[in-house]
Amino acid sequence: MKAVAERVRALLDPPVPLPGQGQTATRWKRLTDAARADVVVGRLLEGNADADAILAELTSQRVEPGQWWGVWAAEPPLPVLSADMGPDDGWILNGTKAWCSGAGLCTHALVTARHGGQRPLLAVDLSHPGVSVDLDAWQAVGMSRSATGSVTFDHVPARVVGGPGDYLDRPGFWHGGVGVAACWLGGAEAVADTLRRAASRRPLDEHAAAHLGAVDAALAGATWSMQAAAAEVDADPTDRDAAQRRAMRVRAVVEAAATLTVDRVGRALGAAPLALDARHSTAVNDLTVYLRQSHAERDLAVLGRLASPEATR
Repeated sequence: MKAVAERVRALLDPPVPLPGQGQTATRWKRLTDAARADVVVGRLLEGNADADAILAELTSQRVEPGQWWGVWAAEPPLPVLSADMGPDDGWILNGTKAWCSGAGLCTHALVTARHGGQRPLLAVDLSHPGVSVDLDAWQAVGMSRSATGSVTFDHVPARVVGGPGDYLDRPGFWHGGVGVAACWLGGAEAVADTLRRAASRRPLDEHAAAHLGAVDAALAGATWSMQAAAAEVDADPTDRDAAQRRAMRVRAVVEAAATLTVDRVGRALGAAPLALDARHSTAVNDLTVYLRQSHAERDLAVLGRLASPEATR
């Protein structure tokens, strides 16, 4: 993980541009390029970029130089991270947060926690002695270098970011969702690169050539979808309803292209790259796990309801 951490830190400066300020395409392209080089590096860079955008949108502040932030907002039934009011109107975190990528690497994090019936978003300095990390539960080969695990907080001070519900209700939540898709796209390009390299070394048979054609078309469509979405965000970054539908469309398009790419490249080249090419097998394993951050048919069902005639009247 040391090499991953060094590569991520090297990409933190200059900061990834914020969404909706005229450089959204550049923002997502930087994430795609990082993930194409290494899916795990792209994923961790995306977390810091998302935290930067959240802070800018909700507090008008930015991630400071030298800091590396994560966004830890998964809410499984267990374990539970609780936030309670402490002295001097501060907040105190107690409990355990699961699914924390960059645990032990990030210097700071935005975390959701439970407070009564609400789930406020809080900023926390991870250098506090009450913070402890457990990475032992992760058994998958894919994304194993992402330092994803559980983080336990024992009377750790934090500060609230935004008001109740602001984290999910803001348009930027959905812009961030497209940032994840940008990383999926980069991972898919990395997998496709193996087939492209094979084609550059020798002529492909007609079946492998057909697979490459299908991959090329799918990834071109995903790229154009990202570019069009970026232009729409820059044109109107504050329309939350449009942002949600846009993000879910782009995520569906990119996920389908990435899934097709993994399947087609495997069918074109067989088992050899998976068994003998460490770069390729790592990209396939990492992307396969990362794609499951999508909610698959549940997301498609939500998109279908948004696209229904009644919803669009």
